[in-house]
Amino acid sequence: MRCLPFSAALYRELQRQGLDADTIWQDKSRFGRGPTWPRDGEHLEDDLRWLITVGVLRREVDGQGLTSRFRLTPLGRDLLEARQAELLQPPGWNDRLRQALRRRWPF
Repeated sequence: MRCLPFSAALYRELQRQGLDADTIWQDKSRFGRGPTWPRDGEHLEDDLRWLITVGVLRREVDGQGLTSRFRLTPLGRDLLEARQAELLQPPGWNDRLRQALRRRWPF
């Protein structure tokens, strides 16, 4: 949880309603976590896709299929409720290294 790339405010907002990447990108001060923020829209999408891969987020679906909006999954809600304090703690160097390795080689 300490290595999640966005603030708790984003996850709470995604639990309440779906957001698209552009909305997230435009509100860095609210959704950013610490000094790190994706350097461009492509990296933001990479972070969102990673959160989908690990099961925290999902793409919102409407009557016509997938949309560009994201929502919190049930697993994401459970993690947010059970471990919200961990989002406030900065990750250590070992946490960041482990996370980077998992993103590079997930299996």
